[in-house]
Amino acid sequence: MNSAGHEDFIPAQAREAERNVRECNNMRNGFRFVLLGILIALVLAAASVGSAAPEPGCPAASERKIAVWEAAVLGIVEGVTEYLPISSTGHLILANHALGMTEFSEMRGPLGALMDKNDALDSFNIVIQLGAILAVLGLYRKRVRQMLAGLKGALTAVAGRRPVSSLEDSEQQGLKLLGLLLIAFLPAAVFGKLFHRPIETYLFGPLPVVYALVAGGVLMIAAEYFFWIRNRNRPWISDVNSMLYRQALFIGILQVVSMWPGTSRSMITMIAGLIAGLNMVAAAEFSFLLALPTLGAATLYSAYNNWHVLGDSAGMLALAVGLAVSWLTAVISVKALVKWLTHHGLIPFGVYRILLAGVLLVYFWQWR
Repeated sequence: MNSAGHEDFIPAQAREAERNVRECNNMRNGFRFVLLGILIALVLAAASVGSAAPEPGCPAASERKIAVWEAAVLGIVEGVTEYLPISSTGHLILANHALGMTEFSEMRGPLGALMDKNDALDSFNIVIQLGAILAVLGLYRKRVRQMLAGLKGALTAVAGRRPVSSLEDSEQQGLKLLGLLLIAFLPAAVFGKLFHRPIETYLFGPLPVVYALVAGGVLMIAAEYFFWIRNRNRPWISDVNSMLYRQALFIGILQVVSMWPGTSRSMITMIAGLIAGLNMVAAAEFSFLLALPTLGAATLYSAYNNWHVLGDSAGMLALAVGLAVSWLTAVISVKALVKWLTHHGLIPFGVYRILLAGVLLVYFWQWR
């Protein structure tokens, strides 16, 4: 009997040792991620030094045509950062400056020097979000089909003068999820329509991005500690269909904060999800799905208003490359983030944001 107990104890010890080794390796991978981010920031800053002052005879940044390789770089930045809680808009603004596509203006805002307006580049950065949207449509196609089935069922029921409650369970769940997303989308839609121009004029610059990176990093670390780590054993919502409409509205109201570039839409919605009672993975899933109406509306609006400018400044080949690269990298990014959040949290991303902001602040302080 003692021998049998000893034999049971050995595998338990082995499993514990294996778990410790795995956690150690995961921690090392987390630090590697942070170090890689710092390296990328240093490369961007170094590139910015060379590109900040255009050579004599070169066209102004606002008059440059976007090359195919530049479209690929921007597609990578968009795809990798759109769903990670590190701000795709902020990274695109920094990448644009590093590639010499933007210049500081002589005008100054409340947060430092402003950037010269470049409608074509701004539109390109928004339109390549379509690649990231297609990535989520593909990865979450079952959820999307469920929502479409729910909508179709509801329309059919109304046309046939039947109550919506007569729908099948899967259709009712799809209809509810669609309603949750629309409610969460509305605050950003209204606020964005009202304040789109002032935001682009006064906040689309490296210094506002740096400040938002720091604030977001601190917020992310604090939110995970107080709302997730300290309450890990409380009952959490693990399925987005179990959400209440008021929780969706709360997430949507907080999403408005992410219109400050550098804040990160995915970060704000994930933190709001945690505060509302969703677990880490469910909060991430709702954030991904909420990107469909939010990014979709912004993409359609920008493409409709600036399509003629896009054709002249980028061309169809560059636009196609940017979209394709954005789609591919977004697929990889979403899968990696869900796998990461299954066993880890948001703190490494918060650390990355703060370190990145520190590196960038050293360089951009001359334009404060």
